Amino acid sequence: MNTMNMDRMMGTMMGQSPMMMPNQMGMGMMNMMMMPRCTMTMECMDGGMKMMCCSKDEMATAMMQNLCTMMGGSMMSCCMMMNGMPMMTMNMTMGACKCEMTKDGMCMTWMSGDAACCQMIQQCCMAMMAMMKAGCSCMLCMNGTPMCCC
Repeated sequence: MNTMNMDRMMGTMMGQSPMMMPNQMGMGMMNMMMMPRCTMTMECMDGGMKMMCCSKDEMATAMMQNLCTMMGGSMMSCCMMMNGMPMMTMNMTMGACKCEMTKDGMCMTWMSGDAACCQMIQQCCMAMMAMMKAGCSCMLCMNGTPMCCC
């Protein structure tokens, strides 16, 4: 019997389901993380778009910058949400994403040298700006991990 099967067998013998994680046992504990809130601004620019995530709270800024540093190089996405429900998700795969730290947050650029991809990026930017103007909130993620929201 290999180690994986032995671990699964031990888990079920101890009264746990094989999928149960140790931090999920007892008292309904959940694995949650606080996400920094910030002010987001987006703009179309030559070659793509730019998104600024800024916060006046030093702790939120530091958390956002640390998460960005740890997850650097991961796939980025934006999820537009209204009343806690996802309205639209954009996976930023049509170009190169780059994050730079600023004094009060970070600046993310999404650029492409291809004219068609650049146009798609700019259309995504305009759609996100319109949704934010209409009342949606935006959640910026790296590799599925929320980095910040507004």
